[in-house]
Amino acid sequence: VQLVESGGGLVQPGGSLRLSCAASGFTFSSYGMSWYRQAPGKERERVAHISSVGGSTNYADSVKGRFTISRDNAKNTVYLQMNSLKPEDTAVYYCYARSYYSGDAYWGQGTQVTVSS
Repeated sequence: VQLVESGGGLVQPGGSLRLSCAASGFTFSSYGMSWYRQAPGKERERVAHISSVGGSTNYADSVKGRFTISRDNAKNTVYLQMNSLKPEDTAVYYCYARSYYSGDAYWGQGTQVTVSS
């Protein structure tokens, strides 16, 4: 099983980034997918979630209206489009997969997002 995040980097406040998470080794379309983030000295928090077929999404209040989660089950990939980025969005962003049926869950290795001028 692998979850490989990409797309992180350094961006100025107000800028945009799109994170990708490529999944392999499990039945991607049967898993709910989430993005979490962890800033230095803070607990990991869930940023966004999307259901297995993409019909349902939800977001942390801090990112509503700025971030959009989506998935392409044909490509086994989940995305996080991040717009209007703020310095407080700086964190390591992690991809997370969890099966509704078995409870099996997997984490990616994380990708750093830094928002700074």
